[in-house]
Amino acid sequence: MPEALPDPLRAEGVLFDLDGVLTPTAEVHMRAWKVVFDDVFERWGITPPYSDADYFDYVDGKKRYDGVASLLRSRNVEIPWGAVDDPPEAETICGIGNRKNAAFAESLRGEGIAPFPGSLALVEKLSAAGIPIGVVSSSKNAEEVLAAAGLRSFFRVVVDGVVAERDDLASKPAADMFAAGAVALGVDPARSIAVEDATSGAASAAAAGFAVVVGVDRGTGADALRAAGATVVVSDLDVFVHAAEEVANSDSDSADQDTRSDDEETA
Repeated sequence: MPEALPDPLRAEGVLFDLDGVLTPTAEVHMRAWKVVFDDVFERWGITPPYSDADYFDYVDGKKRYDGVASLLRSRNVEIPWGAVDDPPEAETICGIGNRKNAAFAESLRGEGIAPFPGSLALVEKLSAAGIPIGVVSSSKNAEEVLAAAGLRSFFRVVVDGVVAERDDLASKPAADMFAAGAVALGVDPARSIAVEDATSGAASAAAAGFAVVVGVDRGTGADALRAAGATVVVSDLDVFVHAAEEVANSDSDSADQDTRSDDEETA
């Protein structure tokens, strides 16, 4: 393996981001944001045009409205914040965010979602071992996505955009959401693992005191994740499952060797 991997089975607890870590919903989010921002930028004459780099730099991992404000601010555009119940057609931060959410929900319900196989395998292994696991996601759709992907029953705790708004938790990269996740799960961040695919999320987990922050590189870039606070970067969570199997096989081989040695001595 390219670098030493932490052992999740020895962690006090594990907190996962959702979109891009457990499920490929990051792709659905990206498409929904592009549809909305392409329209906004064209109508308002905003340049340069919206790009995937904008998603990773200003939107990924943040609460919905914070992402809208951050991206528009990058183009020196300021508009009214509005209110969370603004209709999707409202030309406010909240209206644009709600417009994107409507596009996301339509896509999710029309296409469904399945977890990444490697992520599901790791979640199943941790659950079977009795390791407390939870989800920390900026998305207000987290509960719906987890249910659609058949994952909700695995997690004791879900700290999402709804919880963040209710409890006035600052958006990632602030420490608030991962710190709240650790408290809710009843674990010490210094003895636990956070798993993220966004730079804002990696920074949030590091700021919350997680000694181990696993970055999952689904397109953000390993260097960017490390710079944000990831202590190890992988391309898929199946590497942890394979590592655990290798350890188990090694232990089994050692036990067999010990048994053979004992038999030889007895003979």
